[in-house]
Amino acid sequence: MFEILTTDQMYDADRKTIDGGIPGDVLMENAGRTVFEEIIRHWSPRSVSVLCGPGNNGGDGFVIARLLRDEGWSVRLGLLGEIEHLGGDAAFHAQKWDGATERLSPALVVGADLIVDCIFGAGLARDITGDVADLVASVNDSMSVVVSVDVPSGVDGNTGCIMGCAIKADLTVTFCRAKPGHYLLPGRQLCGELVIRDIGISDQIVSEIRPTCWRNDPVLWRAGIRWPGLDGHKYHRGHLLAFGGTMMTGATRLVARAARRSGVGLLTIVSDASVLPVYAADAPGTMTASISGLEALLNDCRHNAFVVGPGYGVGDSTRSLVLQLLHLCRSTVLDADALTSFSDDPSTLCFAVQGPTVLTPHEGEFTRLFPDIDGDKLARARAAAKRSGATVLIKGADTVIAAPDGRAAISAVDAPWLATAGSGDVLAGVITGLMAQGMEMFDAACMGVWLHGRSGTDIGPGLIAEDISDHLPVILRELWLASRK
Repeated sequence: MFEILTTDQMYDADRKTIDGGIPGDVLMENAGRTVFEEIIRHWSPRSVSVLCGPGNNGGDGFVIARLLRDEGWSVRLGLLGEIEHLGGDAAFHAQKWDGATERLSPALVVGADLIVDCIFGAGLARDITGDVADLVASVNDSMSVVVSVDVPSGVDGNTGCIMGCAIKADLTVTFCRAKPGHYLLPGRQLCGELVIRDIGISDQIVSEIRPTCWRNDPVLWRAGIRWPGLDGHKYHRGHLLAFGGTMMTGATRLVARAARRSGVGLLTIVSDASVLPVYAADAPGTMTASISGLEALLNDCRHNAFVVGPGYGVGDSTRSLVLQLLHLCRSTVLDADALTSFSDDPSTLCFAVQGPTVLTPHEGEFTRLFPDIDGDKLARARAAAKRSGATVLIKGADTVIAAPDGRAAISAVDAPWLATAGSGDVLAGVITGLMAQGMEMFDAACMGVWLHGRSGTDIGPGLIAEDISDHLPVILRELWLASRK
């Protein structure tokens, strides 16, 4: 279940399923039952308050309350609005509830060991205010375990943004597929454990909807990995040129190590002759060349990939180099200073992108390069990719990768240890190394982000940037062995 559906796509999936012969009340019963099953799987019987809204989420709540009560749990149910105002499937399931229906208020929180949040779903259209905001505050201030249905109430399912205020859940149960808001911050932090359950919507229907966003996982890009063959040689695996600065030499050294660990056949650091001894002394397998011989280096078509930016410096010389490289239409990754150097004239950079190019900004660099693009992270990455013609990834705990054709992936790893100096340089090196080996740019960006995040998860506390590259062979071996099965 790696596809990610927007709220509109999920409504479309529901509609297609109902048109295909599964009644809406059955889908609602299935949804409520899956939440019930997750609750009894996680917890023993205790006092429960089910908080229901006026829509289908509230209808799910009536199902959950009925099933828990039938199982012997002590259940109170609160409803926002009047029961006679419910419509459709929610009204059908409300009629099957023969317990008391209380007014939705903070009083329902008192004495509840577990709270089931069915107030609002992923398509909430306006901010939560007034009495409901007071209820949300009471839930978040309580010591109760909280289970949210679909998304925590107050989280926008498409963006992860908070609509005024939002419930913080310990467990979120959603149906069929996840939504962007489950993985994008800050919504992701409010979901707790995320469980995706099948309720009868077929994979065929999801396929017909044609999702263009996925959770970043090997299933998305593993077919595009270029594993070396027995009849290959180092030039078959690419020769990458990494452009190094004269002051922050550590950044390019991290890039080089990561690119080589990713599998690139050869790597040359190109820099001013005065600092080449520093680069040459770092690793015996890394070659060096003077920037004074750049023309000859670029005329050699075996140099099939470039990475520039980390530690290179901001200014006109960086701009000129980037434009010269982009003109060759070879695989190129631009990071850090290479991006910031175009802050005053981003259109020139976008116009120059012709070949396979990946831009890897963090939030600050993105804002400087695309100051007029706003919205949620997924929308901004897609807009920047379409404008530039490059694959754009916006780094962070919820890294988003977007291709010019609208495809996108969201990283869902929990690796706060990656917030350390040099981590982004390693990522740039990995992505360029994969592109040098012939991987398509979107696949290479997704795989690079996944390898980076997986390394952070595996290594954990104490991680420094150098550790990431050294851990890559372990993960790559797992992927390679899996590819042979």
